[in-house]
Amino acid sequence: PALRRLSHHLLAHYQKDTRPVRDWRTTTTVAIDLMVYAILSVDEKNQVLTTYIWYRQHWTDEFLQWDPARFDNLTQISLPAESIWVPDILINEFVDVGRSPRVPYVYVSHHGEVQNLKPIQVMTACSLDIYNFPFDVQNCSLTFTSWLHHIHDINLSLWRQPDLVKFDRSVFMNQGEWELLYVLTHFQEFRVKSSDSYAEMKFYVVIRRRPLFYTVSLLLPSIFLMVMDIVGFYLPPNSGERVSFKITLLLGYSVFLIIVSDTLPATAVGTPLIGIYFVVCMALLVISLTETILIVRLVHKQDLQPHVPHWVKHLLLERAPVLLCIRDKKKFSQSRPQSSDISRQVENTDSTANLNPYSCEDPRECEVVGGTRPPGEGSPLAHGLLREVTAIHQFLEKREEFRDVAHEWLQVGYVLDILLFRAYLLAVLAYTITLGTLWSVWR
Repeated sequence: PALRRLSHHLLAHYQKDTRPVRDWRTTTTVAIDLMVYAILSVDEKNQVLTTYIWYRQHWTDEFLQWDPARFDNLTQISLPAESIWVPDILINEFVDVGRSPRVPYVYVSHHGEVQNLKPIQVMTACSLDIYNFPFDVQNCSLTFTSWLHHIHDINLSLWRQPDLVKFDRSVFMNQGEWELLYVLTHFQEFRVKSSDSYAEMKFYVVIRRRPLFYTVSLLLPSIFLMVMDIVGFYLPPNSGERVSFKITLLLGYSVFLIIVSDTLPATAVGTPLIGIYFVVCMALLVISLTETILIVRLVHKQDLQPHVPHWVKHLLLERAPVLLCIRDKKKFSQSRPQSSDISRQVENTDSTANLNPYSCEDPRECEVVGGTRPPGEGSPLAHGLLREVTAIHQFLEKREEFRDVAHEWLQVGYVLDILLFRAYLLAVLAYTITLGTLWSVWR
């Protein structure tokens, strides 16, 4: 009975259409507070942040006061929110009506203090910066203000101290993708041209993405493919396996980018740094494949190539092994004139011995065979034999010359391959260190 009598007493002659003050010059101060319960979604493409907050506000209603002694010492009562005056406090960044549960009642104390507590699913516009993805920190504001009343009618204040609001994670769900760092508060007066001032209370919700999932699913596979590309340089350049190996890596990286394209955030404003990282890695793989094709082309089909120029020999076969600290520098700086001359003499002797049917290793064998003597030097048979021997000798010299040219180009190819590999390795290391430093600073 006391609750019913009190409710009838308060609402019998209550006018909810006007601001509840006895003197119109009195400003109604609304104290507001919020606690972040969960980060539901972050839509980078549409620049929308969806959060779930516990919102609280209280103000003084001068027409909702009573003496507790008259009503069985009741000091607090719940009344329907539709039956009393409620301030028009809205969030400026609202872009859509969320699925917020409806709380139909408010608490009223005997001093006239009204407490309106309700959970709200907030879908707000936010300027999301994804350049540092997946190590990004987002700062989104929730601006509470009266849409109609200026600051002389409705003023805003904080329910709690700013330090208590800043580090309050008592109700935050901490198992999602985003981590709540802190909530900053700021009060300001807002004026549009020559109109009256409006009170605004800003809450800056600062959140940070947990990068473990993206590190495992995006960065590590890319790093593994780049490591395999570097290891592929240890395949011999004169074998055709290196080209097919690097083409396979390039195709695998292309498939990897197609798979992860849906995971990367997409905006019309900018591109995340990790997207640039993937593009540069693809470019490095293309450069590596191009270098491999050039080296393989250099060390193959040397028969159609001229002699190695002297400046190339000087730079790549004499200077480069010293600068690159190649241990077996002798094999790059020496040619094979002595070995080639010896092989020429051996081959010429063997070929001459095989072609001359009258030559014998032991003179007594010749006497036993027939006692005949070799034909004279001026006979046609001797001239024919000499022409054949000369042709074989020229052929062997030409073949040995081709071998020397091929050997020189092969040496040039090996030295150039080592030089380009180390330059490529330095570029990859510098790129990795730069990205690691930037991400560690942002982290």
